[in-house]
Amino acid sequence: MTSQAIRNLAIVAHVDHGKTTLVDQMFRFAGTFRANQHVEERALDSNPQERERGITILAKNTAIEYASTRINIVDTPGHADFGGQVERTLAMADAVLLLVDAFEGPMPQTRFVLRKAFEHGLTALVMINKADRPDARQAEVLDEVFDLFVELGASDEQLDFPVVYGSGRDGWATHDAEHPTDDLAPLFEMILGKVPPPAIDAAGPTQFQAATIDHDDFRGRIAIGRVSRGVLSLGGRYVLCHPDRERPVPVAVKSLFRYEGLNRVATEEVQCGDIAVVAGIDELSIGDTLCHPEHPDALPAIAIDEPTISMVFYVNNSPVAGTEGRYVTSRQILGRLEKAAARDVALQLAQTDSADAFEVKGRGVMHLSVLIENMRREGFEFAVGKPHVILKDVDGQRCEPYEIASVEVPTDNAGRVIEYLGRRRGEMTHMNAVGELSQIEFLIPARGLIGARTALLTLSQGEAVLSHVFETWKKDGGRIPRRNVGVLVADRAGQTVPYGLDGLQDRGTFFVPPGFNVYEGMIVGENNKEGDLPVNVCRQKKLTNMRAAGRDDNAKISPPRLMSLEENLEYIEDDELLEVTPENLRLRKRVLNETERKRAKRSAGAV
Repeated sequence: MTSQAIRNLAIVAHVDHGKTTLVDQMFRFAGTFRANQHVEERALDSNPQERERGITILAKNTAIEYASTRINIVDTPGHADFGGQVERTLAMADAVLLLVDAFEGPMPQTRFVLRKAFEHGLTALVMINKADRPDARQAEVLDEVFDLFVELGASDEQLDFPVVYGSGRDGWATHDAEHPTDDLAPLFEMILGKVPPPAIDAAGPTQFQAATIDHDDFRGRIAIGRVSRGVLSLGGRYVLCHPDRERPVPVAVKSLFRYEGLNRVATEEVQCGDIAVVAGIDELSIGDTLCHPEHPDALPAIAIDEPTISMVFYVNNSPVAGTEGRYVTSRQILGRLEKAAARDVALQLAQTDSADAFEVKGRGVMHLSVLIENMRREGFEFAVGKPHVILKDVDGQRCEPYEIASVEVPTDNAGRVIEYLGRRRGEMTHMNAVGELSQIEFLIPARGLIGARTALLTLSQGEAVLSHVFETWKKDGGRIPRRNVGVLVADRAGQTVPYGLDGLQDRGTFFVPPGFNVYEGMIVGENNKEGDLPVNVCRQKKLTNMRAAGRDDNAKISPPRLMSLEENLEYIEDDELLEVTPENLRLRKRVLNETERKRAKRSAGAV
């Protein structure tokens, strides 16, 4: 295969700008799917959480054959919390296709991914997607994209980017926004004409670097990466190299695949410039290089931005521990976390002073919540503490991570959003009116965004859209107000009773419905006032022989406030934990007994 017959392309976009939907239509146009073949929508979103959340979490590879050319496509996540996936997979591409919504324009995550692409020296192509929207503003968005390129320091060649307009949902693209077409031919022509073919050194000694790690129950560890030199052969003998490893490790390639559409197809060899899938080498990790035994030249390690959020995972020690989960021991939890850290280099694992607690560092609350949700679906039971930002010494000064936060909100509610984020140490840097909406940008400490998403939805009647991306390290921004009310804490074990809940409704909002099993120290609701309030939600109506003049009281209980996993993580404080099981999410106090909590509080006050 010659270099002219391969194109390696990464598709990047902000969340919900239509990237995965566009890939579906590219498959159909290129004939990857049979005419009568049933294919799920967003075929690349194979992970259950991706389908439920409507976002791409894991970077994926696929290949399309078009006009006798093999187009390798890397689908990258659009959310900044999964930026570690982006940084690794861009090493497999020669160009990047930037997808931008024709109304929203470039967003913070767009800036993040594009900056990484320019750091890799990739050629940029642009598609203005959703051009058929009635509120589309293609010309203004194109100007915003150009301004973004200039802001990120793009070279003259990168500034001269080609652009097409189209609709990924309906499957058409055009060079002229005023004259829509009926297929994606202009997009494929742009890819074949503007994406540079990979540099080929087929005669040189083999070099293959693993960029993504997967796992298969039958084949073991699977590494996906690009053959940057020579030819990778099935059954070949190679050595495993890494810049930080002193001695190469001899290995053999037992299984070798390449992509055809969504499938991995077994092959005898993979040519230079193509993307290969190597299975069965347990020692192979992200950033490792497979080399010819006589030329152990390790490629530079893949650089990953540092994590900004940490969270401690605990073995569950509540009164109901072990009743709902299959995997509950510290050994099982540690093994699962080590497996996650091996597959995601943006995730870091650290030991703590306790054998039953493990610190996990990641890019954001969503990054860690996806791991937590995966674990609970697999049958794990554990508890997690409040997320904390990671501090760092810069030039002898203690600094914290700051992020660029963009809020899209109806103009009528913009004032409330500005006031709220201002209290959380946010500094407004830009405000722009887009139709009936206002796009407001802030430079804000990362800890100021913990819990902000839910609050902004409340302030805007559910219409605010918040997105954010790491920007820089700056000195401590000062105290940030957290939850200003206390919680309702169960003072005994039992089952919640409608009569007991009804009598406490004026005290606050409940998180649990009637008939729910609670234990002492479990958080059952939010107090209307400051301070925690122990309550008896198991109180039953006493039976007497006295009859009321009218009918008996019927308990009329408001529906409980049910919070998602992310909302629970953003809600808890330092003295609280979130108990995670396959069946339930429970908020609880670290110290369950009320007397012991008061004693600990007095001791802390005396210190």
